[in-house]
Amino acid sequence: MRAKHGAAKAIVATANKIARIVYHMLKDKRPYVDHGADYYEQKYQEQALKKLKRQAAKLGMKLVPAPA
Repeated sequence: MRAKHGAAKAIVATANKIARIVYHMLKDKRPYVDHGADYYEQKYQEQALKKLKRQAAKLGMKLVPAPA
């Protein structure tokens, strides 16, 4: 976020995310659950794959998984 939009917007975005997490913790009376680095890595890979598929389609191509 910082590289794309600058430090000020990154700080505001982070503060907003923390505020939303705290709000839902207080509203639902639940403890914070950290999903861990593996969860976020998997989510990032899914988003990257989705983006690649969209870019390939835009270029008139199709992604095909490599045989394992």
